[in-house]
Amino acid sequence: MQASDRFNINSQLEHLQAKYVGTGHADLTRFEWAVNTHRDSYASYVGHYPILSYFALAENESIGRERYNFMQKMLLPCGLPPEREDE
Repeated sequence: MQASDRFNINSQLEHLQAKYVGTGHADLTRFEWAVNTHRDSYASYVGHYPILSYFALAENESIGRERYNFMQKMLLPCGLPPEREDE
């Protein structure tokens, strides 16, 4: 691998990280990563009707109620953020 290839890969990675929040970066905390992952999952559940209907059937809820529950869980999917030591 040449130095120019390494630079190109790093610049592509930086571009993806700037464009998509969920791809992470070096300063991302464990909590922020978990929040991104949970929100992506809930958004996928709401956006894919067969998965949403499966969850509704499994929990014996209506599809609308299950969609509402997932949307509410997206607000604080992992609870309140931990207190930061540097602040």
